[in-house]
Amino acid sequence: MADEVQGLTVGTVATFTKPVTQEEIDLFAKVTGDTNPLHSDAAYAARTRFKSPIAHGMFGAGVISAALGTKLAPHAVVIYLAQNLQFRGPVKAGDTITATATVTKVDPERSRVSLDTVVTNQDGAEVIRGDALVMVDALG
Repeated sequence: MADEVQGLTVGTVATFTKPVTQEEIDLFAKVTGDTNPLHSDAAYAARTRFKSPIAHGMFGAGVISAALGTKLAPHAVVIYLAQNLQFRGPVKAGDTITATATVTKVDPERSRVSLDTVVTNQDGAEVIRGDALVMVDALG
């Protein structure tokens, strides 16, 4: 098929769902060095618009990476090239977030795939929206 890259065509969808725990938020802070107290200090967070600790924005965006890297084309190598993000709502411990990545364009000559990316919480509220560009190579 001319308009495909490694079996991916416009409309192909990949999803990844993850429960969020405070322990994982704390581990994310440790791994990245982003120790902003908004993410771990309940007394500090209580004085903000969020009223309780929230996950790092990139923690939420990480589920997009997981969807692309593990679900989009598990038979191939998916290489992240670009990602635009809009953070639309907080993610908190106890939430379950789902990334949905939908192929919007394929470029077979360059092995590139463009995608619409959305992260929602367990209530269906959109917490992150964006678009991504990946390269998809055959597994050697």
